[in-house]
Amino acid sequence: MAKRPAFFIHQGKVVSETYSFAWFSGFAVSQKQKSIESLHHAIIAADNSAKPLEISTKSKETIGVRLSAFHLKLNGYALENIFQSAKVFENGGPYIDLLDVSPKEAKRDERLHNSGELKAFHYQNEAFPLTPKTVFYDFIYIAAVKKSLTADEINTISNYNYFTDIEFNPEKSINTQARAAAIIKLLLDEYGCLPDFQKKDFIQYHKEHIV
Repeated sequence: MAKRPAFFIHQGKVVSETYSFAWFSGFAVSQKQKSIESLHHAIIAADNSAKPLEISTKSKETIGVRLSAFHLKLNGYALENIFQSAKVFENGGPYIDLLDVSPKEAKRDERLHNSGELKAFHYQNEAFPLTPKTVFYDFIYIAAVKKSLTADEINTISNYNYFTDIEFNPEKSINTQARAAAIIKLLLDEYGCLPDFQKKDFIQYHKEHIV
């Protein structure tokens, strides 16, 4: 058995619930998809109105794959590269050169692990705080979705109400594309589109609507 969270909207806020489900070990996509199916069955068992969507390259749904962070680009760069290159540490950063390597290389760069404590993010001449905890990742994820997907593809998100990311383990990391997708769902429900938030406005929205 394994445990993973699903993100959904409750009383106008993005919240999460953790579900126990059968885990299928192995690196094959087919094994990952079995685990996803098992997780989604657990969600539906708890809420028979649930329409879960896996947000990853392992998703069986085209929109789920399209929403994977590995497929999203912003200003010509992969989302992962933007995120890693924006980190500012007490002893270095931001490391802008990480924009020009592969996403895997960017994530594994040694400087991200030996430059001291993470202090902030710096992107497009603006500093983003560490709190709310996921605000910078969510901000660039939504911006990348707006740039990478068509309006029809984005609106497809409204057909679902639970969002998962089978690889996301909250005990090991903070950011997840599943939470960001749930925020998009909330924005679509509220505004009918993805607004052009300024940094300060998005931070305030995040504080009020993301648990």
